[in-house]
Amino acid sequence: MRIIPAPLSIPLLLLALASCSTAPPEPAPAPQPTKPVAAAPPVLTQPKGEWIDWPITPGSWVYRSDNRGSLALFGETGRDAVFIIRCDKSRRQLFLSRSGSVGKGAKMVLRTSAGLQSYPASNSGGTPHYAAISVASGDIMMDRIAYSRGRFAVETTGLQSLAIPVWPEFSRVVEDCRA
Repeated sequence: MRIIPAPLSIPLLLLALASCSTAPPEPAPAPQPTKPVAAAPPVLTQPKGEWIDWPITPGSWVYRSDNRGSLALFGETGRDAVFIIRCDKSRRQLFLSRSGSVGKGAKMVLRTSAGLQSYPASNSGGTPHYAAISVASGDIMMDRIAYSRGRFAVETTGLQSLAIPVWPEFSRVVEDCRA
C-alpha cells in the first residue's frame, strides 16, 4: 500500500467529500408572463408609377371546373389565392374576387392596356376574406383583359393594388361562361 504525504491528502479528501454532496440544485426561475403585443396593421404600400410598370404580383394561374362552372385561381403555391375568376354557368355570371375585405362603398377598378372600368365591390362573406364583383359573361372588360399586353391591374379601395399576368386560364373561364 502506498501512503500519500499529508499535504496532498487533505485537498484530495476535500475534493472527494465535495463530489458526494447531495444538495439539490437551485430551481430555475419561473418564466415571467408576457403581455401580448398588438400587431400593427400592415402598412399599405401601393406600387409607384404607371400600372404597366408595376412589379407582377407573385404567383401562377390554376384552372379548375366543378358542378357550378369553372374557375381560375392566381397566387403562390401552398397559399390562398390572391385573385379568382369564377363562372357561374347557370346564371352566366362571372365573379372576380381578390384577397382582403372592403368597407361600404368600395370600388374595384380593372385596368388593361385598352382601358379601365370601375365596379362596386363587396365582401364575399367567406373565410378567408375576399372582395368581389359580379359581371355578365359578355362584359367588354373580360375581352380587354384577355388581350391586354401581358398584364392587367386590379385596384380595390383600401387594398394593395395587384398587377396580374394574363394567362390562358383567365380567358378559358370567360369562354366557359359564354358557351
